[in-house]
Parts: sequence; structure tokens; C-alpha cells
Amino acid sequence: MDNFFKDTPDFKFHLEHPIVKKIVQLKESNFADSKEYDYAPLNHEDAIDSYERVLGIVGDICAETIGPNAEAVDAEGPRIENNEVVYAKGTTENYAALHEAGLIGMSLPRKYGGLNFPLLPYVMAGEMIARADAGFANIWGLQDCAETIYEFGSEEQKDSYLPRFNKDGATAAMVLTEPDAGSDLQAVNLKATYDEERKVWLLNGVKRFITNGDADISLVLARSEESTSDARGLSMFIYDRKNHAVEVRHLEKKLGIKGSPTCELVFKDAPAELVGKERFGLIKYVMSLMNSARLGVGAQSVGIADAAYREAIKYAEERAQFGKEIIHFPAVYEMLTNMKIRIDALRSLLYETTQFVDISKVYEEIKQERSLTKEERMEMKGYAKLANVFTPLIKLVASEASNIIAYDSLQIHGGTGFMKDFPIERIYRDARITSIYEGTTQLQAVAAIKGVTTGVFLDQIKRYDSEVIENNPLQAKLQKMTAEYEEISKRVMDTDYPDYLDFHARRLVEMAGNIIMGYLLILNSQRNEKFNRSATLFVSLGQAENREKYEYINNFEPQNIELYKGCLDLVETDLE
Repeated sequence: MDNFFKDTPDFKFHLEHPIVKKIVQLKESNFADSKEYDYAPLNHEDAIDSYERVLGIVGDICAETIGPNAEAVDAEGPRIENNEVVYAKGTTENYAALHEAGLIGMSLPRKYGGLNFPLLPYVMAGEMIARADAGFANIWGLQDCAETIYEFGSEEQKDSYLPRFNKDGATAAMVLTEPDAGSDLQAVNLKATYDEERKVWLLNGVKRFITNGDADISLVLARSEESTSDARGLSMFIYDRKNHAVEVRHLEKKLGIKGSPTCELVFKDAPAELVGKERFGLIKYVMSLMNSARLGVGAQSVGIADAAYREAIKYAEERAQFGKEIIHFPAVYEMLTNMKIRIDALRSLLYETTQFVDISKVYEEIKQERSLTKEERMEMKGYAKLANVFTPLIKLVASEASNIIAYDSLQIHGGTGFMKDFPIERIYRDARITSIYEGTTQLQAVAAIKGVTTGVFLDQIKRYDSEVIENNPLQAKLQKMTAEYEEISKRVMDTDYPDYLDFHARRLVEMAGNIIMGYLLILNSQRNEKFNRSATLFVSLGQAENREKYEYINNFEPQNIELYKGCLDLVETDLE
């Protein structure tokens, strides 16, 4: 395989975005670390060179180790031995390769052994790893937990846990879900009680569907306040596997991402450390963690989509039917082209979103060292507002698109794709989970609809419009799409009927997403003309999709919601 960084020029293109200079300058505090660490950058150019070198190493590991191991890992999977999860042989090799390269905890500050990278190159690394093996991307991506400890943990916790990621190659897990509390984390019941005699918190209860559940360091959501039943009674805790107080009861047998262990865990008086303040576990700390997770699944989805596209291209160029390679048939090259332009659009949205998150997070870091100026506070607030609605947007559209692209890639393979002879069978299975975990598509629509109702999406669309160079013929199409989106959004919001906004939320969010991605591709094309084709074709595709959604909403009678509800009665009757 070719180096995954070098064979995707888009990574370097997005690292050259004008706003990246601001991100680097803020992250590096005007490059002050260069006085203390010999590997810290001296200036912006030095920082970008460092990012590219590291991403080149990740690209090599993906091509030479993770990618070649993917099929064997999928077949072998993890297992339980002596109450511990044992990875497949290839998974262990993958993690060791990244650890030996110093790439665990790469976004942590240098004082904790990290590289102090912004999220942008870290998310790029995640996309490449997901392209190589989506299941392994989960294990890699859970180092986000280190970021949460850094952001909210005490100094003692930071000193104790964070160096272990780079030094020891520690693994991590988000331990949130329970048998009776899936997406509804407010219903979490795992109990946390403070033992006055031992001066320690003890955890008791069951967690289920925990990705990488037997990790070295786990962040656990638990109910610390008795007689509560909502989010206000939940706190966040660190559990260290060295304490050996958790039973790994079960490993799930899954459709896809088989190399990533998904566990049922039983906590039995497990000693744990409180993170931050009591009662802030869900409303603050998990929300921050989930934003990172959404970004991670967005990158994973783009990586899966890219892998599926490349497999489809390779097969279509080699497979001949009726005297010519199938890539030359319109039905096939239309599918392939639509895959390509969607990936270009999704990648643009992914890294635009990452930049919003980067700036808002780095201001949060700076705020721990000094007071922000009024201008900085306003800028942080503005980027945080964008990050809060763009992260569910990218998670929604990227995960759904990865499923479509994997589906079409398998279709291009024909009957062969249904067999285990080609990687697309595994890629297709791996794609399915992306629109389910870390918040289903339906929940992402609920989170992202705030971008519609508050006008955040519309305001940002207008900013993009103002940056388009005059006389671009695509701008008029996007302006028309924006006018229709604004009109139909207002009509939905002004309609006083139960469930009406929620009913149309996904349609409105996807309309906004198509407009935003269209503008991003136009702006890309102003920096590099290679995006002209993708911009032209994607805007036409988005225009058709948005028009269909507009017509559906426009012709939908609010009272028809009752007909949908009535179908539930029919289902209940059928079940009797």
C-alpha cells in the first residue's frame, strides 16, 4: 500500500487553510515551548513541517501495519482471558507501532509527554487510521479521554494519568452506557458512594456496550447523588484498571468493527477518583467528551468512505464486462464520481468543524493561564457556538454518507462484494455502526437543529457567501438554495403544532449541511482549482436533494403527524 498521508493531498491542502496559522499561534503560545523542548516548533512553518512529518509516519504505519492486519483482526477479534480483554494479534501490533512512534497522546501538552498538536492533525491521523481499519480507529481515538482529564482533572490527576499515555501506551475508555440507559444518559444508575473511612469513591453497578471497556484508564459516569434520577445527580470518575475491581462479564459479538472490544462490565466496590465537581458529570464533562467523540466518528466515517471509494475504483478498473472495464459504463462512473465529490465535501466540513473546535478549546486552555481579553472572550464564544452545532452536523452527514458510499461500493463489486474475498465486505459492515454509536443520527438531528433555530447555520452560510469571489456561477445556485432553506425553516419554526419541528429536524439540518458543504467546496476551489469539478457537481447534487426536502416539507400538512402516530396503534394491534 502507498503511504496514506502522501496519497491524499487534501490533508496538506487543509493544513494550509488561512485560519490554521491562528490555531498554531494560539496552541503554541507564540512558540514559547521551543526554549524548553528541543522538538517544539520555532515558528509556524516549523510547526506545519512537524505535523506533516508525524502524519507521514502515521501514513506509513497505516499502509505497512494497520491496513495489512485488518482482515486478520476482523477474523480473530478480541477475547477474555483471566478476566482481561486480550486484543487480536494484529491489534496489539498496531498499537505497539503507534506507541513506539510516540503517537499516543499526541494532542497532550509536552509536559505530559505529548506533542501538543492541535486537533486538526490529530483528526487527520484518525481519518487515516479509520481508512486502514475502522475498528482499530476506536481504540486509537479513545485517547480523547486524556484530553478530558487534562481539561477537567486536578493537577494531581494530570500528573498521575496523562504521562502514562505516551510513556506506557495506556489505553482508555468512555464508560457511559448501561443496559437500561442507552442514548438517555440521564437514566444512568451505576452507583458512586464516598467511603469516609477509606477516603475514596466506590463504584457499583453494570455498564454495557463499552468500547475498549477493559482499558487501562476509564472515565466512568455514575450517580453520586442519592434520591436523584436526572443529569444533576451524575458525576464523572476515573477508574484505573490496576485496581482489579471490575469484572469483564461479556464481549459482544458484533456485525462490524470486530477488532474493537465491546464489553459488559460489572463494578464491585471499584475505587475511583472524582473528576472536577460533583453533579457536573453529564451536563459538562460528558458533553465535552461527546463533542470530541462526534468529531472522531466524523473522521472515522470519512476514512471508511474513502476506503470504500478506493476499493470501488480499483475493482471497476479491473473488472471487464461486455468487452470493456465497468468503470466506463455511465451507471458505474456516476456512482464513483458521486462518491468522490461527497468525500471532498465531507472532508471539507470535517476540517472546518475541527478548526472551530480547535480555537474554542485552545482559548479554554489559555483561560487557565491568564484572563482573556474582551475580544478573545467574544471570539471563543463565537467559535464554541459554531462547534456545538457543527459537531453533530458532521457526525450526522458523514456517518450517513459513509453507509451510502460503502453500499454503492459493494454494489459496484457485484456478487463478489458479498463474499469475503474482497475488503469491501468488511468495510460495509464496519460502516453501519457510525450512524448509531456516540449518538444516533436521530439524536444528532436534535442537537444540530439548534443551528437552524438559533440562526447559527444561516449566519455562517452568509459569511461564506461574502467570501466567494464575484461572478462565480455556482454562487447564484447556493443563494437560491439558501433562500429556500431560510423560508422553509421559518415556516416550520412558526408552525405551532406538537412535534412539528422535531419531525422535520433532520431534513432541515441536512439542507443546511448541503449548502454549507457547497460553499466550502467553492471556497476550496478559490485556493486550488482542482476542487472546481467537485464544487460544480456537488452543488447540483445538493440542489436536487434540498429541493426534494423543501417540497416534502412545503406540501406536508401538520395534522398528518397524527397519521404517523396512528400507525403505532396499527402496530400494537398487529402485535396483539
